[in-house]
Amino acid sequence: MALNYANNQSLSAITALPAAITGGAMTLLSTQTASSSSTISFTSNIDSTYKEYIFKWINCHPATNGVQFQMNLSTDTGSNYNVTKTSSVFDAYNYENDSNNALQYLSSYDLAQSTAFQMIDFCSNDNDQSSCGTLHLFDPSSTTFVKHFFSTAQDAWLDGANGVTQNIFVAGYGNTTSAVDAVQFKFSSGNIDSGVIKLYGIS
Repeated sequence: MALNYANNQSLSAITALPAAITGGAMTLLSTQTASSSSTISFTSNIDSTYKEYIFKWINCHPATNGVQFQMNLSTDTGSNYNVTKTSSVFDAYNYENDSNNALQYLSSYDLAQSTAFQMIDFCSNDNDQSSCGTLHLFDPSSTTFVKHFFSTAQDAWLDGANGVTQNIFVAGYGNTTSAVDAVQFKFSSGNIDSGVIKLYGIS
């Protein structure tokens, strides 16, 4: 069997994939902009069209200080956000003055067969602080399997007078074989003062 090699010149000349090569694509399905919003809910476009959906939240800023950014799932187009979930959570953080840092498991934010909203980030409400992140939801229309999800988030918050950067990792599943067709985001207290959340389908 012959091996084919490419040099830098030939690689730089490639402007499109050959037709026989396929790759995944992100299709923007919906964009919602918060403005003193109690919740942001996606009640359409989550169906059997795609096997994976991605939500991206960008600079979500809370009206209330020191709150959790949360999400929950629905099987009835948003009439109820109460899907039973089991999850695990860990984070990495560092203080601006480098006085405190850690990589740690956050067992108090795990869910174990709970219908409560899942914490996916923290945030403070200083003018320059916000939360950004990504939530993946897999095969929500399956009527055979549980609904796996994971998220990665980055936030800026205050511990007393100390500014903190924090990276939050959450993974789990909605323990239902009913189709999930809606997702809601909110802060644990107060409104989403500002921010954008986008929904993508992955093909």
